[in-house]
Amino acid sequence: SFDHLREAAIMVATMKKRTKRFIRHQSDRYDKVKPSWRKPKGIDNRVRRRFKGQFLMPNIGYGNNSKTRHQLPDGHKKFLVNNVKELEVLLMQNTKYSAEIAHNVSARKRKQIVERAQQLNVRLTNGNARLRSEEKE
Repeated sequence: SFDHLREAAIMVATMKKRTKRFIRHQSDRYDKVKPSWRKPKGIDNRVRRRFKGQFLMPNIGYGNNSKTRHQLPDGHKKFLVNNVKELEVLLMQNTKYSAEIAHNVSARKRKQIVERAQQLNVRLTNGNARLRSEEKE
C-alpha cells in the first residue's frame, strides 16, 4: 500500500532559520554583561531601534516549523524515561518518538530499560551510556 509514501510526507526536512545564539548587547565589551539574551530597554539603544549592523533581536519570525520543532536528525522526537514503566508508553509511538534515559538513572535500571526497549522496538538516544563498566568485569 502507500504507507511508505505517508511516512515520507511526514518526514519533512528540518530547516532551522537560525542556529547562532542571540547574544546580549555589549556582552562582547564587558565581562560583567553575560552573553545570555536580555532585551535592551534604553530609549536611545541602537539594538532596540534595529539599526543596521547591530546585533539582531530574537522575534517570533525566527521560530522553526511546528512540524519539525524538537525533531532529532533521525526524524524522531525525544521522550524522557525514568523507568521501565514509562517506556511502555512508547509501544505504539515508536515511529515518532525516541526514548532518552534520564541522567539520574542507575546503571542497573538502565540495563533493564535497554533490554525492554529492544523488545518494544523503541529507539534509545543514549542506550549505551554507563554500560561499558559492567562489560569489563
